[in-house]
Amino acid sequence: MKFFIDTANLDQIKEAKDLGILDGVTTNPSLMAKEGISGTDNILNHYRAICEIVDGDVSAEVISTDFAGMVEEGMRLADLAPNIVVKVPMIKDGIKAINYFTEHSIPTNCTLVFSSGQAILAAKAGATYLSPFVGRVDDINWDGMALIREIAEIYAIQGFDTQILAASIRNSKHIVDAAKAGADVVTCPLSAILGLLKHPLTDLGLEQFLADHAKANK
Repeated sequence: MKFFIDTANLDQIKEAKDLGILDGVTTNPSLMAKEGISGTDNILNHYRAICEIVDGDVSAEVISTDFAGMVEEGMRLADLAPNIVVKVPMIKDGIKAINYFTEHSIPTNCTLVFSSGQAILAAKAGATYLSPFVGRVDDINWDGMALIREIAEIYAIQGFDTQILAASIRNSKHIVDAAKAGADVVTCPLSAILGLLKHPLTDLGLEQFLADHAKANK
C-alpha cells in the first residue's frame, strides 16, 4: 500500500520523505489556505515546490465545477510538473473531465466519493485514483471501511485499474483498517503516519534494553 501525505506544509512533506515511506502528496485549496498561500500564482508556485521534493504523484485540485473550466485548470496544473495528478470532483462534469484527461494521458484523482456507484463511474471514465472519504462517511453513522471493501471487491471483479485512495483518514487505526479493506493508497496527516510507530510495549522494551545496557557497562 502507498502512503500519501495530505498537506501543503513543505516541512511535513520533507519529514515524511526523510522517513523513507512517502509515495506521494495530496493537497487542496483548504490546505493551501491553512499554510497562508493564496492567489493563483502563489498556489501554482507552491505546487512546483512540492513536486521538487516529492518523486511520486502530487494531486492538485481544480476549483471549477464546469467541464470547460476543469479542463482549462487541469491542463495548466498538468503542465507544472510530470508528477502532477489532476484532482477532479465527483460530479457530472467532473466525470466528463476525467474522461477528457484520460484521453490525453493526464492522470486524475476523482475526489469526494461516497458510494460504490460513484466509484464505478470514476473507473469507467478512466480515473487513475479514486478518493472515498472514509472519515466523512463515518461522521454520518455509516461505515467508511465497508465502502472501501465494497469498492475493492467491485474493482477486482470488473478488472478496473483505478487505484483506491482512502481519504479523510483521521488516525493510525484508519490506516491499518484501510490496508485490510483493500485500499491501494492512504492519504493522511503526518501525525497519523507517525502514530503507527507508537506502542507501549515498544517503549517499555526499549527502556528495559537501555537499563540493562547501562548496568552491564558500569
